[in-house]
Amino acid sequence: MTLKNDAFPSSVAFDAISSSLASDQAERKDAIKKGNSIFAFNLKNPQGETESWHIDLKETGTVGKGPAPEGKKADVTLSLSDDDFAKLVSGKANAQKLFMSGKLKIKGDAMRATKMEPVLKKAQTKAKL
Repeated sequence: MTLKNDAFPSSVAFDAISSSLASDQAERKDAIKKGNSIFAFNLKNPQGETESWHIDLKETGTVGKGPAPEGKKADVTLSLSDDDFAKLVSGKANAQKLFMSGKLKIKGDAMRATKMEPVLKKAQTKAKL
């Protein structure tokens, strides 16, 4: 099952993150240990449409569509444009700078959001954005 949505070109990164977590059991356990949260991403494309994905680094180490796994709630929600998410995942943008400039909105525990960076770095090597 693909997580990609053609209306959101950067969504291919969620497939890359998912395959990265699924391919290596030790890496997945390490990511869960370090992340210990459910991260939600709300992306907005140039047409004004919004879509949500989540990365469960609390229990399963999986990626899915929607704001959180069924019956659960995200610990941190990051809202940004599809373009800025592509820049963030590709390493062309810095999360702190996006946050400070108002392009990245964080709801929930902002300190936990910083634990997302190593997972996004792994996606950089796999996602071709």
